Amino acid sequence: MRARMLARECVFSAAFLMALQVLGTRAAAAAPSAPERKTRIAIVGLDHDHVWGLLKYLEAEPDAELVAIAELQPALVKEAKSRVQTGVKFYSGYVPMLDEVKPDAVIVTTSNDRHLEILRECAKRHIHYSVEKPMATNAADAREMEKLAKQAGIKLMVNYWNAWVPPSHELFHRVKDGQVGAVQKIIVQYGHAGPKEIGVSEYFADWLYDPVKNGGGAIMDFGCYGAEWALWLKGRPKGVQAIAQKLKVSQHNKVDDDATILLEYPDATVIVEASWDWPHSMGQVQVFGPKGSLLATHDALFYRSTEDRGKSGLEGEPVALSGAQAATNNPVAYFVDCIRHDKPIEEPLSAQLNVQVLEILDAARESVRTGRVQELR
Repeated sequence: MRARMLARECVFSAAFLMALQVLGTRAAAAAPSAPERKTRIAIVGLDHDHVWGLLKYLEAEPDAELVAIAELQPALVKEAKSRVQTGVKFYSGYVPMLDEVKPDAVIVTTSNDRHLEILRECAKRHIHYSVEKPMATNAADAREMEKLAKQAGIKLMVNYWNAWVPPSHELFHRVKDGQVGAVQKIIVQYGHAGPKEIGVSEYFADWLYDPVKNGGGAIMDFGCYGAEWALWLKGRPKGVQAIAQKLKVSQHNKVDDDATILLEYPDATVIVEASWDWPHSMGQVQVFGPKGSLLATHDALFYRSTEDRGKSGLEGEPVALSGAQAATNNPVAYFVDCIRHDKPIEEPLSAQLNVQVLEILDAARESVRTGRVQELR
């Protein structure tokens, strides 16, 4: 009898425990999950005028929070404090900021010559890294940046404005789908009237006109877009030649203000026109093939077929565009999405492509110096 009672108690206990486990599982499933932690981002440098637009994207990004800014100039710090929330910490040096705040990622908006130095410190601490174009002032620095980022297992993104507008992506996909046929010529025209003329800040101008801090003038500032487009659409060229001039002789600038770069392919030519001498802002790429041409600007895309015969004008017929998805419609949203979901940084923002951008710009500057075509290996 006692044995039967003990057996019943054991069965009851086992059933009771199972019931508790089921209830616990159901309760856990029913309970609201804790909100996922936001990606904590810090900014290094405020002397690149693009930073103010990036701050707006950061403020609007639901999955990220700005935690700190490193900047030495009091006037820039004062301006930033008027634009960010009161909880953001400010540091005069970026290394103490990295150690104390321990951000998940940084956005670097400094002179080009500082990009490698800052990435070294981020790589040591396994902090993801986004930087404004170009990646560096030379290919050696860019290669070192790519190597360090790979070793540290961090994301490395190089930001270009043309990556975030629908005409760029529509043109890219139509070219890859063969709408114009095999690409035979690409003409890239990027630039404006000049940094001084369009009224950039004194802090931005200070390094844009410095051959060491910037790496050059228009040839770097806008030549990088041409190299980016060429690599994205056509791949690596076999030869580079270039001329660069100082047309604004009265300004006595130490860097060029106008450059033309010719990229040679076995079956095509890319012409890059980079200038601080345009009478107005320019930002367009035109692709030609045996079936027609595509022209992308900041806001629009045009297609002109071989049958057009000039009926729709030089640009061609406008192409309907679809908006970019939320995760890819601005640099902050995309960078954060790649970090949070461990996605690779894609072209044309990738380190691999942008190392080649600097190899093209190195060759272009050497061609300017020597007057000779430079071969790319």
